[in-house]
Amino acid sequence: MNNSAQTSAAPPILVARGLSKTYGAGHAAVHALRDVDLDLPPGELVVLLGASGSGKSTLLNLIGGLDKPTAGSLHYRNWDVGRAGEKGVTAYRRDVVGFVFQFYNLIASLTARENIGLITEVSRDPMSPDEALELVGLTPRSHHFPAQLSGGEQQRVAIARAIAKRPDILLCDEPTGALDIKTGVLVLEAVQRINRELGTLTVVITHNAVLAEMADRVFTMSDGRLSPPQLNHNPRPVRELSW
Repeated sequence: MNNSAQTSAAPPILVARGLSKTYGAGHAAVHALRDVDLDLPPGELVVLLGASGSGKSTLLNLIGGLDKPTAGSLHYRNWDVGRAGEKGVTAYRRDVVGFVFQFYNLIASLTARENIGLITEVSRDPMSPDEALELVGLTPRSHHFPAQLSGGEQQRVAIARAIAKRPDILLCDEPTGALDIKTGVLVLEAVQRINRELGTLTVVITHNAVLAEMADRVFTMSDGRLSPPQLNHNPRPVRELSW
């Protein structure tokens, strides 16, 4: 049974209604997100497609508690993320959400294992750094420093760091944007494996329509609006995608 079949009947863990974000006011206002409705069940792999400036990163920042909506609501398991205080949002970011960005943000003076350890030391129920590295296929590189790792390896360390705290939600903002195609495949395979083996709700932002074939559902964004999703009944392994 594929992931979409497993999750379709599950109640959503993340629900957005009329979610909007505006920067500035008056004639200078920028409507980055407009009236987004979204239900995301556990274990789903979702791809957000859209051109630069379409609202993808704004939506991801709101889901991740990095920003607050101007209007509408966002609930995680019936808890109101958008209206929570700073203490609650900090706990949400720490315990519930894992982030992977285009750039790796690893600490140069720490090994791969030590970079992950920074997260596991402050998490409620983390896996070990070694377990996280094994999930992304980097056990042999655990004692290497970032400068000794390739770009793809550094990104996989960043993924291991994000999932070591066992997040319910993994948010990936252009995780292969700084990588060549061959290296990007390895990174996406790590994301896909984590989604399947850990059952982590995974949202991947990309401008590459080919990557939509790996997802359970695909949403397209334009001018801050979210189009109805395309359901993929047979998500493909990353290596089968036509690059």
